[in-house]
Amino acid sequence: MDRSVIHALLAAALFGASTPLAKLLIGDVSPLLLAGLLYLGSGLGLASVRLIRDRGWKSSELTRAEWPWLLGAIFFGGMLGPVALMFGLTQTSGSTASLLLNLEAVLTAGIAWVVFKENADRRIVLGMAVIVAGGVVLSWPTDEGSSSSWFGPLAVALACLCWAIDNNLTRKVSASDAFFIAATKGVIAGAVNTGLALSLGAMLPGVGTTLVTMSVGVAGYGFSLVFFVLALRGLGTARTGAYFSTAPFIGAALSLTLLGESTSLAFWLATGLMGWGVWLHLTEHHEHVHRHDPLEHTHPHVHDEHHQHVHSAESETSEPHEHWHKHRVLMHKHPHFPDIHHRHSH
Repeated sequence: MDRSVIHALLAAALFGASTPLAKLLIGDVSPLLLAGLLYLGSGLGLASVRLIRDRGWKSSELTRAEWPWLLGAIFFGGMLGPVALMFGLTQTSGSTASLLLNLEAVLTAGIAWVVFKENADRRIVLGMAVIVAGGVVLSWPTDEGSSSSWFGPLAVALACLCWAIDNNLTRKVSASDAFFIAATKGVIAGAVNTGLALSLGAMLPGVGTTLVTMSVGVAGYGFSLVFFVLALRGLGTARTGAYFSTAPFIGAALSLTLLGESTSLAFWLATGLMGWGVWLHLTEHHEHVHRHDPLEHTHPHVHDEHHQHVHSAESETSEPHEHWHKHRVLMHKHPHFPDIHHRHSH
């Protein structure tokens, strides 16, 4: 299995597990404070790992033009998205909220296609339509429900939109250090939301609950984002989102197991529709003759058909290795995704 696919699935597993765990914490921590602590734990944990890995501080190597993309991703994905999800969890079961998170992949792909001009074939579009249909079934209010029953699903859908914007913005900096990107997002977004919650009167929970919350953040938001960024390099935004669509099913399964939640016919119908949509995504095949324009950048790589450059005598030659390198014009045909080397038009 391709390494980028493994990264996407690991990201999905960690994030999927975080939703029911956050649902368990909702009663002990206010939604805004919970969102802040989850991301603050993520940022501080990953920053510590990066310092240990690099034996001190290392430059991010982000260019001035890349910083606006990262700051935008922090605002939408680190500040607005988690707050919307936490408020949604106050009015929605963990299993239902988990399945609704499938909408993130749909919105991510939609933005990638419309705004950033990523390629989409009919199979991917059909899969997105089926997932949306499942979301409609899952969100439809019951006869005994009131208009307030829309609040939870709508808040979760808003979180999905925020993360979809975040995913597309993060793609612009995905060739940079994934630990730096995830740690920066966590520290800034977590500090802002935690400070805002405390200023509005929220009280920090006990030491034990705080540590548990921040630990969930390190795994479910921190390392999940690291793996997601690594997947973006190799799969592009829409395809990474497709593999990430397995996260909601992991979250729903854990919710049913850990929280003992009941299910309805609508829940299982939505599960079937969304599962079909994800299967359509995962079995997509994309191949055609394409042209690589000249490109210079740095990222971990091996000397495959896209990396046929030479090294100086003192350069690192073990693989994978990382250094600034140049791609010359190349035309060929092979199965591919819109990764950092295949962002061509169709």
